[in-house]
Amino acid sequence: MATGQKRHLVDFKDRKVGAHFLEAVVRKFADVYESGCDRKECDNLFAIIAHLYNFHVVQSLLIFDILRKLIGTFTEKDIELILLMLRNVGFSLRKDDALSLKELITEAQAKASGAGGKFRDQTRVRFMLETLLALKNNDMRKIPGYDPEPLERLRKLQRALLRGAGSGTETQLRISWDSVLNAERTGRWWIVGSAWSGAPMIDSGQQKTPRKQLTGTVSSKILELARKQRMNTDIRRNIFCTVMTSEDFLDAFEKLLRLGLKDQQEREIVHVLIDCCLQERTYNPFYAFLAGKFCDYARSFQMTFQFSMWDKFRNLETLPATNFSNLVHLVAHLLKTKSLPLSILKVVEFSELDKPRVHFLRKVLHMLLMETEVEDLGLIFARVSDSPALGLLREGLKLFISYFLLKGGQAYGGAEKASVLRERAELCAGALQGRASLRP
Repeated sequence: MATGQKRHLVDFKDRKVGAHFLEAVVRKFADVYESGCDRKECDNLFAIIAHLYNFHVVQSLLIFDILRKLIGTFTEKDIELILLMLRNVGFSLRKDDALSLKELITEAQAKASGAGGKFRDQTRVRFMLETLLALKNNDMRKIPGYDPEPLERLRKLQRALLRGAGSGTETQLRISWDSVLNAERTGRWWIVGSAWSGAPMIDSGQQKTPRKQLTGTVSSKILELARKQRMNTDIRRNIFCTVMTSEDFLDAFEKLLRLGLKDQQEREIVHVLIDCCLQERTYNPFYAFLAGKFCDYARSFQMTFQFSMWDKFRNLETLPATNFSNLVHLVAHLLKTKSLPLSILKVVEFSELDKPRVHFLRKVLHMLLMETEVEDLGLIFARVSDSPALGLLREGLKLFISYFLLKGGQAYGGAEKASVLRERAELCAGALQGRASLRP
């Protein structure tokens, strides 16, 4: 068996063991917490859950779920547990999902304000709120006893032991609190090979979703718009209606996750978002921010967006002008925000460019170079500097920027902007060659 095959089997086994261990710990914690006995055991189990997140066994979704439940009940014991979790993983939560942490802080403040005289000693409540604000402001000094050094040493040891063994974020389990506790009833969908016993996902050749009733709660106007946009399956209609009735891209993101879609169904989110973005009469950044949120959320979404973009690249000449322009803005945004890597352009045949593809690349790369912070720009291009498989992409980009982008630079805003464009093009050329000075 080849080395790569062996490593894949090891990764699969580790993920499965991690999933079962996580479920056992969460269930045990839930039982001990509900029984209200053995405080030390409860604290120890809670600390284990925290460190399973610290060492990338599980994503932040589970941690936020637990913290919200504790804030919901808000007893003295809950406050102690919240503080324990924040001391262990607070700054990691801020790094992974600052928005969810901000929302959690707002919930905690509201709960504490409404508690009034519920607690004889308000000291722990005030301390919890101060800790949350310290996390929000990224101020480690205001958290007594916080010392990241021991954890960092263990992380370095972990990286040394698992080097090359797939210990990245793509192996983290994206599991909610309810999913773990309901696993016996609905199945362990997060473990490859386990059965799913929840709502049927495929029935008589037609895909269905657990939230099919959503379409009955929106206006006939939205449903008619969905029909005009050729949202011809229940899943696509549900996704479309969810997006169209959301307050903003964050609201849309949360509501789409709550649809409970899995695997192939989940990919429909990507197709609907791209289709809606391209169909807008003028470019609407809402779709780009929502797409970026999904790319950052899970690698599976990032890969689906990449494959969908490749399909669009192959058919640029068939796109109407408005769709073409919207696609340019969407791709440029996802590259600028590092939601998608520059390697998505590797399918472009730089030696056989026709007019639509030259026009497309010129606009995308001009936006990327002129609208990205210099530090981020160097990083974006440096990320494709090391892989031997991306050699043709690197050479193609350097030649294209030199002959197609810089040559017509003044047409985009005069001599001053042309000078800035040239400086940034030189930076990118250096980053493509892997110059150490351009690395962060």
